[in-house]
Amino acid sequence: MRSLAPLALVALLTACPTYNSEPYLSSQDGLMDADEWAKYGPEHAVVVATGREFAQSDAAGAAEYARKNELVSDVAVDSLGSRMVITFKSGWKAQVNPITDGKAASETAGL
Repeated sequence: MRSLAPLALVALLTACPTYNSEPYLSSQDGLMDADEWAKYGPEHAVVVATGREFAQSDAAGAAEYARKNELVSDVAVDSLGSRMVITFKSGWKAQVNPITDGKAASETAGL
């Protein structure tokens, strides 16, 4: 029975999943093109630009970028730093994930 203990420990450790959710959150598969969604209005453009900034830097940098816009009233960053919620002065809230389409935030249409 003692000889099976290391084997059981190895099996247990290999069964533990990784908790890196960033690849799942930043995937754009099956979603509308970010530039098309940004054309729906100025608040949508801010969300897309912030998502692009999020992909280029980190959550703190993206939050500072969003706070510079006059339409934004509050930015709440997730404790893991993988997503954020922007509250606009109109009352609309939007979750922002990294947008990894290779474009800079300043290239977003509608800003």
